[in-house]
Amino acid sequence: MTFTELPWAVQVNYPILTALQLLPLLSMAVVLVWNGRRHLFWVGLAAALLELLLALDLYRAYDLAIDAMQFAEHLSLLGPLDYHAAADGITVLFVLLNALLTTMVVIYSAARQLQSLSLLLAIVFLVEATLMSLLVSLNLFWFLLMSAIQLLPVGYLIWRWASSPEKDLALIRFLQFMGVGLVLLLAGTLMLGLNHFDATGRWSFDLFDLAEVEVAPQILSVVFFLMFYGLALRTPLFPFHGWLPIIAEHGSIAVAPVFLLGLKTGIYGLLRFVFPLLAEAVLQWQRYVVAFALAGVFYAALMALLQVNLRRLFAFAVVSHTSLLVIGLFTLGEVSFGGSILLSVNFGLAITGLVFMIGLIYRRTQSVLLSRLGGLFDALPLLGIAFLVAGLSIIGMPGTPGFDAVHLVMEDSIHRFGALITIAAALGNVIAAGFLLLAFQRAFLSMDASVGETEEIERASGLEKLVSAMVILLLLGSGFYLEPWLQLVDASAKSLSLLFNPGGG
Repeated sequence: MTFTELPWAVQVNYPILTALQLLPLLSMAVVLVWNGRRHLFWVGLAAALLELLLALDLYRAYDLAIDAMQFAEHLSLLGPLDYHAAADGITVLFVLLNALLTTMVVIYSAARQLQSLSLLLAIVFLVEATLMSLLVSLNLFWFLLMSAIQLLPVGYLIWRWASSPEKDLALIRFLQFMGVGLVLLLAGTLMLGLNHFDATGRWSFDLFDLAEVEVAPQILSVVFFLMFYGLALRTPLFPFHGWLPIIAEHGSIAVAPVFLLGLKTGIYGLLRFVFPLLAEAVLQWQRYVVAFALAGVFYAALMALLQVNLRRLFAFAVVSHTSLLVIGLFTLGEVSFGGSILLSVNFGLAITGLVFMIGLIYRRTQSVLLSRLGGLFDALPLLGIAFLVAGLSIIGMPGTPGFDAVHLVMEDSIHRFGALITIAAALGNVIAAGFLLLAFQRAFLSMDASVGETEEIERASGLEKLVSAMVILLLLGSGFYLEPWLQLVDASAKSLSLLFNPGGG
């Protein structure tokens, strides 16, 4: 695959990708210094909004007519670790999502009245900085390094703001699974670098350099599985999902999952590095991956139906729908690539909405057991609507961004795999509708639960209403206004599809 790029100075008058990475670090320092002073929330919100404005400026300056990496930045460091950053349409979309989710987390943190707000905001900005760095990096080793650094503050978020007595178990499982994923990803990265060294006499982990050298056939499948499994553990994809239900039940429910699950960095890693560099292996193992993903759709959906804990139900819902997303990716067509990318963003917003609502429910009831929830809609109608809209968006109901995205994935899947697999995946989505609507009915409409019968439910605060309204407006707004996002990723989706369909068919 051949890449071209456009220097940043051609489009903007400042190194915008560097600014996107450094501003959150500056924001982290500011909120730590501001600790104990008045208006800390407003300082944090201003910092998050400034980063969001930078992301919007990146979107404004991105030229849809240029089929190349744009805003390219270079800095010589240590040879194979040289800094190389650039952005295509996929990058711009994920950068926007990262900045938006961070802003929502800042507002939610104040609405949820979480303790040690200064420390929490500082960690949130640190995570945002590492995510920005791995999103814009074209150096595979930098991607790996930022992924590793990011997991430390995310792990602390899981542990520090958890309410469960088993929070140590959640942290241990998280570090165990993520550590294995990083080791696999490191092994695959080093093998790609060694393959480049054998062909050229120099080490490099740069995407442009790696793409110019054919991966040796004897290591092709090994590298693919190391990279794929390393990213699948993070995504998470069945059967590598074992850490998620434990963390969902015993870790912090809202802040950490936004960055772990809302921003699909595992999917982004597949799109940025695995598909361009290992196209032959992707074609070779395509049907096996799709078979496991299809099994995951049904397994996780059925497991969700059996859950009595809202957090664990949410975890299996994520696994089920992530499997559907992977089916779309490995359909390997232009339409399915575009649909899968949009589905990633849709899941990011919808997952964020669900975890926020679950967190706010727990704040009032001190329970996430479905048997103890019920009748919440009378006291919290806006939270209930936000929960329902987020659930319907994951299912792919009309009016949400998930509808068009799922439609694109299914349309291409029929051409690639035939009707049987596509219908099976669609049936899995129907089961998904069942458990999400059941959760909504039990928590908000049912009057059988002890909490609803015996306790006065506190009304939503202004900030909680703001969080709920943001979830509703973002999901419905992007659902009815999807064309700009399709245009943004169109060129990147087409380039990826040509790797697997050289004739354009």
